[in-house]
Amino acid sequence: MDLSLIDVRKEFDRFAALHGVSLDIRSGELIALLGPSGSGKTTLLRLIAGLDFPTEGTIRFGEEDASRKTVQERNVGFVFQHYALFRHMTVAQNIGFGLKVRPRASRPRRAEIRRRASELLDLVQLSGLEGRYPGQLSGGQRQRVALARALAIEPRVLLLDEPFGALDAQVRRELRRWLREIHDRTGHTTVFVTHDQEEALELADRVVVMSQGRIEQVGSADEVYDDPNSPFVYGFIGDSSGLPVRVEKGEIWLDDRTVGLSDPSLPDGPATLYFRPHDVELLDGCGGCIAGTLAASRRVAGTRRVELELGGAGHLVEIELPVDHPAAGKSRIAFRPRRWKAFPA
Repeated sequence: MDLSLIDVRKEFDRFAALHGVSLDIRSGELIALLGPSGSGKTTLLRLIAGLDFPTEGTIRFGEEDASRKTVQERNVGFVFQHYALFRHMTVAQNIGFGLKVRPRASRPRRAEIRRRASELLDLVQLSGLEGRYPGQLSGGQRQRVALARALAIEPRVLLLDEPFGALDAQVRRELRRWLREIHDRTGHTTVFVTHDQEEALELADRVVVMSQGRIEQVGSADEVYDDPNSPFVYGFIGDSSGLPVRVEKGEIWLDDRTVGLSDPSLPDGPATLYFRPHDVELLDGCGGCIAGTLAASRRVAGTRRVELELGGAGHLVEIELPVDHPAAGKSRIAFRPRRWKAFPA
């Protein structure tokens, strides 16, 4: 099911939570809405679901205008962060609930509901637990039941709101891999909300980066990580350092010296240079480079993260070194970014 949002705006008491958002989602895609709190991602998901309606704009399911249709009319599956399972129902009853409450004309027979629940228990790897109650399951198992319940109604679109936010880190990693496998097997058009960058980059076909009610960038994990199109995306996705510089005839200058980087497309004037800690080359000395005094050093997994203080202005940047690299013990380190981007101030 293709899904389109066209100039969607949402206001709450004259506060605009979304500003003219447009997005096309292809049938069978797994899309992540990624952004900080207050960016509008959950509001956008609720509009797709039909739990809220847009102030302006259009939401289309295929060729159908669904902007004013209810949740039931849209036939969406919804998975919440906190499971929302019925505690007094067994696993099988929870999974079959959406089918059981359908209007009589479209309600499957009891045997068909039981068969569907059994199939989905196999799919989510919980066979044998159909008679248990939610309180007898782990958090990861409850979330699997919640997903099976959403899939039972054969939704046109599957929506997940911070689905793993209540789980510990190890369980989240396991369920991420599992959800990707389930998606590939079922082929549902899926949209999920997360503030976890690692989760979005690992799971999604495309990532929609949001900020202050607007879409900043849409692209694959590689595109939004390796080629951010704005200072916000560069700063939000992954680790990065931002350094105030100036541009003269395409050359990047820091204080009174060139740093050996150039981009003829940049306008003259103040700018901010962004680069990632691991995307640097170390230099013994240079006529054009960035050099700083060691201010702090810490171990980060298999690498060492070094903080450097640059020049008289005291700008701080971080670079990454192998744990046993000789430069990690030096008081002054020179480097040049390999992959970088400058944005006019």
